[in-house]
Amino acid sequence: MTSTHINFQQQLNNSQKRCENALNSALNQLNISDPYLADAMAYSLFNGGKRVRPFLVQATAHALGIDDVRVDIAMAAIEMVHSYSLVHDDLPAMDDDDLRRGQPTCHIKFNEATAILAGDALLTGAFEILADMPADFSITQRLQLIRLLSQGSGASGMVAGQAIDLASVGKEVDLAHLERMHAHKTGALIRISVLMGAYCGNPDEETLKHLTTYANAIGLAFQVQDDILDIESDTATLGKQQGADVALNKPTYPALLGLEGAKEKAKQLHKQALEALKNLSGDTSALAQLADYIITRDH
Repeated sequence: MTSTHINFQQQLNNSQKRCENALNSALNQLNISDPYLADAMAYSLFNGGKRVRPFLVQATAHALGIDDVRVDIAMAAIEMVHSYSLVHDDLPAMDDDDLRRGQPTCHIKFNEATAILAGDALLTGAFEILADMPADFSITQRLQLIRLLSQGSGASGMVAGQAIDLASVGKEVDLAHLERMHAHKTGALIRISVLMGAYCGNPDEETLKHLTTYANAIGLAFQVQDDILDIESDTATLGKQQGADVALNKPTYPALLGLEGAKEKAKQLHKQALEALKNLSGDTSALAQLADYIITRDH
């Protein structure tokens, strides 16, 4: 293991701790009235996630010279939305998964109705904590963060991707269709994570353009690597059922491009991401290392 890898892993660990502190603060701020619902929400948030999206918020903000409580709140908000999406994605009406990160999924641990409500509460809570940012952060800035998160998670982003995914099961699709699906389902929240990090400050249009190119590339690369791992990894390492996509007859990059073609696609997207970062003047080393991590991770 290289010193660069060790350094990145430490950065990721530190970011995870920062995110979990922010999530604890967020749950306390929400004043959740029902203890069983609160338990289901906490279970879904604190079950060992990689916290890639909050890391992207923090790393982007750092590249632009920003590091204050806005970053913590944005990190918590994006992870709450991501966690909600996983809770709903695992439901019997969606992917019908029993395992998530090596643990029983929320609807298995609690019950289906509680899982739906926990997801709903995490989603709405994310917008509540953004709206309640300290008064010294402008209304305009808060609205921008709320707008970004709603667009990335809603009918023009992640939810649309899930709808396309469900409609594609068992069907033959082409590469353009697959990329459109994953640009929404997986890529949208990754793109919004980067942009929320940028909008914790006041980014210019040129910076936003290059950050968007980077984010779009790593968003697709993340999904390509997921598809590869669904074939090459195992259930214990993945923390979820290996081979689930094949079993459900879902369209994947290896199915369309072959396994080696999918690996080459991931490399091409990785290269695009790094090229985009070269156009930025700040310290983008953490963003570059995250791009490396995305295509070399084993779960």
